[in-house]
Formats: sequence, C-alpha cells, structure tokens
Amino acid sequence: MTYIIECEDISKSFGKTNALVDINIKIQENKIYGLLGRNGAGKSTLLNIIDAQMFPTTGEVRVFGETPFENKKVLENICLVKESGMFLKDLKVKDAIYLASLFYPNWDTGFAERLLDEFELDKNKLYKNLSLGMKSQLSIIVGLSGRSPLTIFDEPYIGLDAPGRQFFYDILMEDYMNNPRTIILSTHLIDEISNMLEEIIILHKGKVKIEGNADEIRNKAFYISGDKMQVENFIKFKKVLHEECMGENMLAVIYDSLYEKEKAEIYSSDLNISSIPMQQLFIYLTGGKMVKRGVINE
Repeated sequence: MTYIIECEDISKSFGKTNALVDINIKIQENKIYGLLGRNGAGKSTLLNIIDAQMFPTTGEVRVFGETPFENKKVLENICLVKESGMFLKDLKVKDAIYLASLFYPNWDTGFAERLLDEFELDKNKLYKNLSLGMKSQLSIIVGLSGRSPLTIFDEPYIGLDAPGRQFFYDILMEDYMNNPRTIILSTHLIDEISNMLEEIIILHKGKVKIEGNADEIRNKAFYISGDKMQVENFIKFKKVLHEECMGENMLAVIYDSLYEKEKAEIYSSDLNISSIPMQQLFIYLTGGKMVKRGVINE
C-alpha cells in the first residue's frame, strides 16, 4: 500500500491556542478523501502544513515519502486550491491560467479551455472584478487542469450556487476516473459530496475524531427506535451518540459495529433500524459526546 501523505504526531499551536493536537493519519494514493470538520476544527491548518505553507509545532509530515518543506520535487506535485483564492487581484483570468500552466508539470491546456468555456468565464476579466462564484470557478479550473498527483480543494466552491457545485462534482468525478490521483475535499457541504468519498477524516477541536473507509463508517451509524425498555436493553453495550424519549418509546443514535446476531434480534423484535445520513452523523459526532454506557469520550 502506497501512502501519499503520512502525518506523525502533528501538533500546531498559535500562542495558547492548540489548532492541531497529535494528528496521526495516512492518506493513500488514487483515492478521494473527505476532510470534514466544523469551522475552527483545524482543517485548513492541517492542509497548509501538508502543502509546506506552515510548519508544525511538533511532529513530522511526509508527502510522497519526503518532507515537503523547501522541496521543489514534492511541491510541484501538490495543488492546494483555497477558498481565499490563489491569484493576484490585478491578473486577468487568461494570465492566471497561463501562470498556472507554467507551475504544474501535468497541466492540460485543452481541459482548461474546455472548463473556461463551460463555466462561461471571461478570460479578459481582472481577478479583482470577478464575483465570488467566478473566483471559485477559476480556482476549480486550475485545481482540475493541473492534474497534480495530490490535489486538494479547501472549500473553494462555496461561492457557487447548487447547479454550479453539481457541475464541479460531476466534472471532478469524470476527470478522476480518466486521470486517477489523490484528491482531498475539505468541506462542510457533506451531504453533497458524501457519495463521492472513499475515505473520511473528521477533525474536531484539532483532533482526529473519526478516520476510515466511508462505507464502513456509514455501516456503523444507525438509528434504533421502538419500545423504551427494548431499545435500552439493546444499546446498553453500544456507543450512543444521542438519545430521545417520547413517552414509552425511545430513539437512539448508534455508532458501533452491528453483528449478524444483533441484526436478527432487531428483525425478530418490534425495534426499528435505519441508516443515518452522513451530514447528520457528522453533527452528532461533533456536536456532543459519544457515550458507551458508563464511558464518555470527548
């Protein structure tokens, strides 16, 4: 198994504020990752460290097996597309595209021209005169056309309306299938991208809350509802994210393995089970405490 990124005990402090705390993650090649977290969770800080725009306070990061800091060979194979933009305000769109083509070795000019046409972006317009949505379009064009082995989108698409975002998701998947590489999507629009993700990393308060295969995470998250006593009996050894009582009935949100024997028990009882959308699971994981009957994990 080949890892594109390896973070070992990464921490980052700004004065007395701990932005990242003991981050240990490994990111494989040619997969789409979702880096999820609430505002202030540390997502952008982690991405800036990976892209060598910021030094960690402690720990080590390797990208393509090497330290990325002052390493031209590594950095020319990373494209980090940020919400805040990538270009000087007095550049024209066509000049920004030209400069990007010089920086990224795998640049696809034909693909960039196609995206400029499909987004209907005026090549002669100054960057400073673009709307927020147009700036997002330009950043997306660079991120996709660069074809970097490690391509990172740090919420650059929030200026787009829903159809614009859907076009981005569609074109990203099309290009990923034709040109596989490691893609990291950092976002809070979780439901919109959840079906695209192969791996998920959830940051919360600077720490890794959940990390793993997207399907395996989905399969561990479910609602159990029904008679209160039956629900309580079933969940007494499970990790419970949330509970609600409604008279004699109860609903519990579980994040835990569910074995075949337990599934059979549910289906033979009056209990109801249903899956949890990824967005809702994210809210439960980052909005409260995970309880394992008697044990509380912050």
